[in-house]
Amino acid sequence: MKILHLISSPRGNESYSIKLGNAIVEKLLAANPGSSVKTHDLVNKPFPHLEEAHLASFFTPAEQHTPELAEAIKHSDEALQELFEADVLVIGAPMYNFSIPSSLKAWIDHIVRAQKTFKYGENGPIGLVEGKRVYVAISSGGVYSEGNLKAIDFIEPYIKTVFGFLGMTNISFHRAEGLKIPGLQETALKKGIASVEV
Repeated sequence: MKILHLISSPRGNESYSIKLGNAIVEKLLAANPGSSVKTHDLVNKPFPHLEEAHLASFFTPAEQHTPELAEAIKHSDEALQELFEADVLVIGAPMYNFSIPSSLKAWIDHIVRAQKTFKYGENGPIGLVEGKRVYVAISSGGVYSEGNLKAIDFIEPYIKTVFGFLGMTNISFHRAEGLKIPGLQETALKKGIASVEV
């Protein structure tokens, strides 16, 4: 099994999404001896936010690429290679303003490519990335999995939608939540780890 672990928090050892992601990876390794892990820190090795050259490179045939377009598409090609090589994705997603960090959004923008990860058929879009297991490690100061704040959690519905669009529907979400709430913060990480089944 090949595991791709994506980190999007800049907080290093203090990050609960990283701690939860690491725990998921450890469980996967324990259940699947001999597996390999590739960790991509999207903060320290970020993908650029899409600019005109990136978009032009996506929609221009490779044989017509100028040197500028050939350089621009390298980022997306690297992201796609990592994605297609992986059997399992572990994605760290700390909640920033009710959604994901821009570093993770930039990575997603580089993997959503027509004719590479999806295409349009007669009946609509068809995802081309199949057979992968996805674990999402969410951290948040409040509780967004239920109650009044559930309606403003845009992490889970967004990731479920965009990954499902690409063909990845075997997704589970695990939360270290309530990290700023007395009485919950002490057990938040432990509960998140306990929710993981591999």
